[in-house]
Amino acid sequence: MTPKIARFLAEQQPATPCLVLDVDRVEENFRALQHTLPLARIYYAVKANPAHQILERLVGLSSFFDAASFEEVSACLDAGARPEAISFGNTIKKVSAIRAAHAKGVSLFAFDSQEEMEKLAKHAPGARVYCRILVENEGADWPLSRKFGTTVDNARSLMLRAGEMGLDPYGLSFHVGSQQTTTRAYEIAIGKVAMLFTDLTEAGVNLRMMNLGGGFPVRYRDDVPEIDQFGDAIMTAMVEHFGNNLPEMFIEPGRFIVGDAGLVSAEVVLVCRRDPSDPVRWVYLDIGRFGGLAETEGEAIKYAIATPHDGTAMGPVAIAGPTCDGADIMYEKSNYRLPIALTSGDKVELLSTGAYVTTYASQRFNGFAPLAEYYL
Repeated sequence: MTPKIARFLAEQQPATPCLVLDVDRVEENFRALQHTLPLARIYYAVKANPAHQILERLVGLSSFFDAASFEEVSACLDAGARPEAISFGNTIKKVSAIRAAHAKGVSLFAFDSQEEMEKLAKHAPGARVYCRILVENEGADWPLSRKFGTTVDNARSLMLRAGEMGLDPYGLSFHVGSQQTTTRAYEIAIGKVAMLFTDLTEAGVNLRMMNLGGGFPVRYRDDVPEIDQFGDAIMTAMVEHFGNNLPEMFIEPGRFIVGDAGLVSAEVVLVCRRDPSDPVRWVYLDIGRFGGLAETEGEAIKYAIATPHDGTAMGPVAIAGPTCDGADIMYEKSNYRLPIALTSGDKVELLSTGAYVTTYASQRFNGFAPLAEYYL
């Protein structure tokens, strides 16, 4: 919690649930990443939090943007981004979205299949394209490996054909999974994709770029490597495989840029025991999986929770949301412990929730409105 957020909560006492985010912290995180990877071009993953205040600040910092839809492309343009600073990084795009983005001047597109490449060739002729390679996501709390990416062999065939179809075979990409907690994942992926990069270059393909994706973590309950450790691992691997002939490097951070810049203020609706003999209390909040905490599915992302009773006696809890749905349980198996004194009406803060919360919120499931948002 930054001092600005603490002051806002104390003075304004906003109704819950709500997200409160410090945009200055977004800038600090962006600059920290610039410092640790100065040779990489930063494409902010808009899906992490597309708030206009964030996009506008990043435009002012000369950031680039990774968009997953034409709506995100439009949001970036509305915030002042140049079309040439936008990458349409989703490998699954409607024809109408490809056409619209290309008409707006976006010229960089991702793909990972023959069918998607054919759509790009027809509806974004001459565009720069990069192929996403499937890599292991071991070490990631929120893996992305099954839905996206193709094999090295297929990527080779596709990139060899891209030029023949009137596209510019610009580069290769990978993603080691969101909230990646190991630096080794990047080292392994770079080694795998670098071999294909060299192979295609020797085959006459004019590759110029390697997109290392995102995945840089934030601290939730557990410690994670510092960002400079990721930077050192990445640059060591890149130099090992490319020497002094480094390609252009792109990275697509989302969570790292905005995650710890915000928190969710929530209210305890109920604390009870389902069985009087069970030491585990059930704590129900006014926000849950359908209110924006979708990344608690499978108890994958484990948010730290601050309460007004911290420092007093603790006990085991299960934590759930307010809806009339049995799936609306955030934590039951992750050994959460909260103060015994916690009771209905208490305000709590879910920390480092600046990423992937506001846009995951459902539209009035059970009548609950999406959480309010405050950008400071």
